[in-house]
Amino acid sequence: MHPNLSIALKVVKTNLDEIRAFRILFLKENNFQFIYNKCHDYGWADVYLFTSGNAKIGYGAVWGTNKREDRDTIFEFYVIPQFRNFSSAVFREFYNTSGASVIECQSNDLLLSTMLFEYSRDIQAEAILFEDHYQTHFNIPGISFLKHPGEQESEQDVGGYVIEQNGAVVASGGFMLNYNMPYADIYMEVKEAYRQKGFGSLIIQELKKEIYSMGRVPAARCNIHNRASKATLLKAGFKICGFILKGSITELV
Repeated sequence: MHPNLSIALKVVKTNLDEIRAFRILFLKENNFQFIYNKCHDYGWADVYLFTSGNAKIGYGAVWGTNKREDRDTIFEFYVIPQFRNFSSAVFREFYNTSGASVIECQSNDLLLSTMLFEYSRDIQAEAILFEDHYQTHFNIPGISFLKHPGEQESEQDVGGYVIEQNGAVVASGGFMLNYNMPYADIYMEVKEAYRQKGFGSLIIQELKKEIYSMGRVPAARCNIHNRASKATLLKAGFKICGFILKGSITELV
């Protein structure tokens, strides 16, 4: 079968149920927060099944990075290990069938980032990805960490957490749960007058505790140019685990 893979290979647009088992393998193998996971839950993606003869060998997914309905960007690509030597041939067929013009991926997604570097140009890093590394023990006298009662939240967005100093809110934050299990994505903001005083790292430290108490694992990201957020996350015990990369696909045949 292998020598004739290019002849037997087919890429067919399908539905999420058809490729769900492959997605489970993809997430298990990579074992990191996959920031595009919610695209499937919200109907933002089209998915394609890869076959060789009668064998199902993987899948891919596209979405629109600027306009979701455009479906111009490959963000997910998985080939089962026994066919992985033929990933380039599979990717070319996927590209030709989907009509995508861009690859967007996490650098810790080694298979798709390999395709990015092989078949793209004008590659740029757009965001930094963080994973938890160690526990911190910050303590600022006179500070309270609490959750405001009545704060609006949803199953996906757990917000309303604040740091107060003398009754005044100096920082706020929360975390998103609409990513692959068990990850929770932290967000926070420190009021401008209180920045560079340690409040950002402190609220991240406390949000991490809240996440772990729920049986989840904290994660975070920030814009590649946001030096202040990067420094705050590193100070709060995170480490860099990857980047969001994007590149324009060169013409493939």
